[in-house]
Amino acid sequence: QVQLVESGGGLVQAGGSLRLSCGASGRTFRNSAMGWFRQAPGKEREFVAAIRWGGSTYYADGVKGRFTISRDNAENAVYLQMNSLKPEDTAVYRCAAGWRQIVTNIRSSSTYDYWGQGTQVTVSS
Repeated sequence: QVQLVESGGGLVQAGGSLRLSCGASGRTFRNSAMGWFRQAPGKEREFVAAIRWGGSTYYADGVKGRFTISRDNAENAVYLQMNSLKPEDTAVYRCAAGWRQIVTNIRSSSTYDYWGQGTQVTVSS
């Protein structure tokens, strides 16, 4: 059984920064792909960023250059540093972990087996 817990969300003005954290219990992140997704009211869940066990990173076009995903394998944690936040970044952010021998599409939610409950990010204009 794996539990993922996010933290670091909150209310911030446009242009500000937040750092989200995701930690796991029940299993280490070894060999995992880790992703961040978000969902705003009335919108579909969308991919934000992902990182492979080996360290390769991937970003949605809308956050590239502003967000940075990283992982600390020794601490069993993944992070999302969000800078230059915009009101359209407002959403519930969830981290996800997947263990696959082969990952065909790291941007797909189907890649991931476990999900956190989410942390709210609100960016005011």
